[in-house]
Amino acid sequence: MTIRQNKTGVVVMWILLTFMALVTLLPLSLMVLNSFKTRMEIVRNPLALPKIFSGINYKNAWIQGQVSQAAINSILLVAGTLLITIISSCMAAYALARKKLRFSNGISVYFLVCNTIPKQLFIIPLFFILQKMGLIDNLIPMMFVYSAIYSPFAIFLLYSYFMGISKDIINSAVIDGATSWQIFWKIVLPLVRPGILTVALIVGLWCWNEFLFAVTFLQTDKVITLAVKFYGFTSRYVTEWGSMMAFAVMVSVPIILFFIFLQNRFIDGMTAGGVKG
Repeated sequence: MTIRQNKTGVVVMWILLTFMALVTLLPLSLMVLNSFKTRMEIVRNPLALPKIFSGINYKNAWIQGQVSQAAINSILLVAGTLLITIISSCMAAYALARKKLRFSNGISVYFLVCNTIPKQLFIIPLFFILQKMGLIDNLIPMMFVYSAIYSPFAIFLLYSYFMGISKDIINSAVIDGATSWQIFWKIVLPLVRPGILTVALIVGLWCWNEFLFAVTFLQTDKVITLAVKFYGFTSRYVTEWGSMMAFAVMVSVPIILFFIFLQNRFIDGMTAGGVKG
């Protein structure tokens, strides 16, 4: 490959990356822009700049959407779901990858099939079960529901990470007298930290944005999440677009920060998880 061809390839790559960045950032930019405009300005021309940059939409969205309580509910729900999902999925994936189980192949296929089943099929029977048990409008049962929904994906993803660990590392730990729990917690888990962070990022975003199960099982203001509150800005006759955009900005900021934080940790985890010769 000549130097000229190499430069052409670099230019084409930068053009494609720039185009993809613009496509990604344009909706976010319009969302932020319209959050400072009145409803009439948005209806007339959503692409135009606001006549006056006002934060009244953020004030209205904060009050109408009860952001403080909904944000606490969402954070607790995401944190609890991640805790349950990561612990259970790591144990299950490690057992499937490293332990000689009789039905390990069948169990792996089961988790793979679970990823293809529409989650909406579980809503009606699950609702009646939780209702009879008196667990509607409770965040803790929702943590286990979300964990059950997302665990097959987490196990299937972490399985490949555990399979990539060299047997020599585990055998060396056994020779040194380490117990099974010591090998799992102190040796294996640090090596699969990139996989754990990937699961935390994906499952956390899914849980934060999940609407269908949340609107079905969480029905009172004291447990409603941000995703459900966002739906409350629409009505049959009038939609407060400015307040809705302001609310969307406030909901999106934690997601963006969460992604940036875990992205940096993901890179650090890949470096730390490498086996040095």
